[in-house]
Amino acid sequence: MVTQSQSLRDRQVASLEKILNLNHASPEPSAAHHDPSAANGLIPKATPILNSDGDPIWKVLVFDNLGRDVISSVLRVNDLRGWGVTIHLNLNSARHPIPDVPVLYLVEPTAANLTVINQDLSKNLYSEAYINFLSSIPRPLMEDFAAQIAEAGTADSISQVYDQYLNFVVAEPDLFSLGLGKETYWALNSANAKDEEIDTLVDRTVSGLFSVVVTMGVIPIIRCPRGGAAEMIAAKLDRKLRDHILNSKDNLFSGQGQRAAQIPGTPTSRPVLVIVDRNVDLIPMLSHSWTYQSLVHDVLKMHLNRITIETPIDEENPSKGRTKKAYDLTSKDFFWSRNAGVPFPQVAEDIDTELTKYKDDANEITQKTGASSLEDLQTDNPNTSAQHLKAAITLLPELRERKAILDMHMNIATALLKGIKDRQLDNFFQIEENITKQTRTQMLELLNDNSKGNEPLDKLRLFIIWFLSTEQEVSRADMERFEEALTKAGADTTALTYVKQVREVTRMTMMTSAPTQPAPQSTGGELFKGFSSISNRLTDRFASGALGANFENLISGVKNFLPVNKDITITKIVESLMDPTSASSSAIAKTEDYLYFDPRSANARGTMPAPSQARQQHSSGIPSALGSLGPGTGASFGQRRQGFNEAIVFTVGGGSMDEYGNLQDWAKRTSAAGGAAAGASRRRVVYGSTEIVNAEDFLVGELARLGREDR
Repeated sequence: MVTQSQSLRDRQVASLEKILNLNHASPEPSAAHHDPSAANGLIPKATPILNSDGDPIWKVLVFDNLGRDVISSVLRVNDLRGWGVTIHLNLNSARHPIPDVPVLYLVEPTAANLTVINQDLSKNLYSEAYINFLSSIPRPLMEDFAAQIAEAGTADSISQVYDQYLNFVVAEPDLFSLGLGKETYWALNSANAKDEEIDTLVDRTVSGLFSVVVTMGVIPIIRCPRGGAAEMIAAKLDRKLRDHILNSKDNLFSGQGQRAAQIPGTPTSRPVLVIVDRNVDLIPMLSHSWTYQSLVHDVLKMHLNRITIETPIDEENPSKGRTKKAYDLTSKDFFWSRNAGVPFPQVAEDIDTELTKYKDDANEITQKTGASSLEDLQTDNPNTSAQHLKAAITLLPELRERKAILDMHMNIATALLKGIKDRQLDNFFQIEENITKQTRTQMLELLNDNSKGNEPLDKLRLFIIWFLSTEQEVSRADMERFEEALTKAGADTTALTYVKQVREVTRMTMMTSAPTQPAPQSTGGELFKGFSSISNRLTDRFASGALGANFENLISGVKNFLPVNKDITITKIVESLMDPTSASSSAIAKTEDYLYFDPRSANARGTMPAPSQARQQHSSGIPSALGSLGPGTGASFGQRRQGFNEAIVFTVGGGSMDEYGNLQDWAKRTSAAGGAAAGASRRRVVYGSTEIVNAEDFLVGELARLGREDR
């Protein structure tokens, strides 16, 4: 029997809902013993606490910036209202007294936040306080807070104080970031970064990963390469988990969230946590992708599942100008949930399918009720039978929601197509699919071609990908010609100074597999079939809709092809650690020396590495190890070769939507091919990073900054 498990987002939402319910557990604790979901490590769903009148207890929610990001990525205002939250406010904003209403705080445990909370209590802004820290509050800070409360005499105003272990942001079902900002790669690779800054960054990373592990409810095996920030984080996380297990009688992994025991004869039910440094492969941070979510992230700058695009105020009269619209891509969006990781041409076809289905359903209702359209549906129409009217009214909300979602995705598709055409992203993606076949001469011609898009940064991204991938020798004279061509195209080549230094390191760690299917051929004039069919039907279907008559002109000349099916470096690493029997010998060789930490084992913890060890040591070519007899080196051959059905993959220094999508594709493909046969759980990969960064921010904000320092 296949074990069903919740996604990371499901588990975080359950934890947040419990907080919104004043940390009230399931009304019948004994029910967990009879609930099959509890045996599979699922968190029982809480039900809202009701007051004496049978209504939810109304409350105020106050959060800091990280608390805001954590909540807004998975819950919307209507969700909060369903749990009795009438107002949500930022901790550092001006707030007026609401003395008869309790307050929920969801904040990081910092001295500044505690001071503000104490001031709120002293001013009697709210009736009682339920304080929830996103991570575990350090004991000295808790003692200082207690002293402030005692001095102010406001202890009676505090009803609860909880450590919640939720200091990570979930963007997709199994995608998370720690929200550490877009400078982590710079900090870990810059000679100008201080040891104290690196130490703080590593500690925050360890804290975030600890929270992810707690939320998932199981202690993982930790694997990482030797040296650099990855080893430092792995060693500290191993010690933190060990200390928690040893020093807590009722630890966080012994409750209802604990997973079921391992089934004999199957891969271990514990996941493997794979921690790698960003320099293992820089290409996914810069590549042009062809999947829906990657294009939205790259072209429309999605952040916390929200995008902002420009749309015409009046489709029939463009002279009226344009307006900006913000859209949220949530888990309740059926189209996004199904198509986020799908290649763009297939998304086009699915939009067409859904539009056809919507039109058919709407026509069926209008025909039965005698109305000309859904908007004209009237309850006083004498030709409408009561039975048909009742059925129509029941279906109307669902149909209108579907129409709103499809309108939104048509607008998004329009914005994406405009970006693809203006920047010629289809051409860049197609070239990158076969980047190693490009010669120096071909690359120089591409860089000098003024017709290749209107964004110089795209050419710079393409060149760096080629430079990091090619086996050809690039002389100093060649490099000068490339830089001259890029400069002439309008690109800032500052980043290349740093990229030259890391080229040798990344070439030693990068791995790609040969495509498992041939690349579909396409012709320059071929159109998206799905979008062509949509544009032909816009007039009668969405006359007042999102796109208007210019859609067909927009898609002309955009190529229709599907990406080849190949695994990138991070996927090959994960495959070699999760499924060694199926991995290539080259991938096994690259990960053979990975350190192995088991926080549940009785082995000595060893010593902690110094903060300076987190810097990448490019001068020697390979990050140095902490010592052959250090922690993580005592694993047996059998331990190194054990298989896993579940993995948490974490990149230190920035994450990529391309890597997330490639890992999900691999997990789905290998599970379908028999990787999850014989009654075992399906293969699952959770991907996370210090921050999910798009190509422009990574190249301009971090690589270029490092390049300026190295000049």
